[in-house]
Amino acid sequence: MTSQPRVLLSAYQCGPGMGSVSQIGWQWYSRLASKLPVTLVTHVRNREALEKAGAPLGDSHVIYIDTEWFAAPLYNFASRLFPKSQHSAFLLSSLDYYVYDREVIKQLKGQADNWDVIHAPTPVSPYASTRLYKLGLPVVVGPWNGGISAPKKFPEIMKQDSMWLYPLRNLGKFTNWALGGTRYASKILVANQTTLNTVPKTHQDKCEILLENAVDLDLFAPATFPVFPSTKLQNPLELVYVGRLVPFKGVSMLLEAMAKVKDRLPINLTVIGDGPLENDWQLLADNLGISDRVDWFGAANAEDIVDKLHASHAFCLPSVRESGGAVLLEAMACSRPVIAVAFGGPAEVVDKEVGHAIPPEGKEVVIKELVNTFYNMFKYPEAWQRRGEVGRQRAEQYYGWHSKINHAIQIYQDLTQKTS
Repeated sequence: MTSQPRVLLSAYQCGPGMGSVSQIGWQWYSRLASKLPVTLVTHVRNREALEKAGAPLGDSHVIYIDTEWFAAPLYNFASRLFPKSQHSAFLLSSLDYYVYDREVIKQLKGQADNWDVIHAPTPVSPYASTRLYKLGLPVVVGPWNGGISAPKKFPEIMKQDSMWLYPLRNLGKFTNWALGGTRYASKILVANQTTLNTVPKTHQDKCEILLENAVDLDLFAPATFPVFPSTKLQNPLELVYVGRLVPFKGVSMLLEAMAKVKDRLPINLTVIGDGPLENDWQLLADNLGISDRVDWFGAANAEDIVDKLHASHAFCLPSVRESGGAVLLEAMACSRPVIAVAFGGPAEVVDKEVGHAIPPEGKEVVIKELVNTFYNMFKYPEAWQRRGEVGRQRAEQYYGWHSKINHAIQIYQDLTQKTS
């Protein structure tokens, strides 16, 4: 065995510009490929994006798994069933993962001598069980992030998001037990205590907490804080939202909060992203009389997001059910304060040192807290600038990809030494 572990990286979702989880898969592959002998195995739907980005990178290899015969009709059915809930459509269509996992084992059977360790970083769900242990190598899974409950104080929002489907996640627990994904994993990486609690206690000794998200500290670099906002129209407060336009993201609450202060405080909002509620929320902004203050930028690449963050005073993510929140880390890395609802992943990232964590106590509470935050930012801009600076420091200390990858390599080395 070489001193550098040879890694089989199974990333079902992997590719730049294809969504947050696919971006996680891409970061694992692109960064590991610069340090170790890596073979990436991934779904064929990622091929175009990966090859456009230069894959295979360096001396790595890429193996594509084609299950489109099952995945395409399943996704079309799920999209028709849940036209306004991308989350629910994704949850149903993710059943394809189990077909993909089976095909990986079939194609790679008998080739285990080519690698020393297997790592499956995506999907990031604790219910996405893999049977790659059947290849006879130590398996690392995760970092997983999930297991959070549906927020009880936002029934009107979660009803839009087909919350009734969420209990079907329990089927994932049974599948994991039946397939032995957790039982036979050598190392389980979990993003937080909530996810750790989804792992059976008999296997928690194999777990280690490691946030699933990280940030490119070079791309998302700090920038000078814009001119402080003032009640004069020429110096408005500039806010940015980045994310899908789906019910649980809570953009409607942000729009309603802006409307409550539109005659007293000049505030502009840039909305980056698209989704099934884009037209609905644009109509809401019109009805609230703030359409001239909202820029619906649409989907954007990372460079455009950086530019918009640098031009802003703060980043706002009013999501009521966020497992991760990579965009929060990106905003912090750009030295911008962050505002988020303290439920799920944001509750473990956002505090008063880097921004404001809004209690998840219902729609009216969130709107009121946003309004109070707007006034506070106009009154104490220097304090908010300081929060942005602390956010950058925290990103450098805890959330950079460089340190995460180096830590993972140490895990691979430890596992391969145990089996040598």
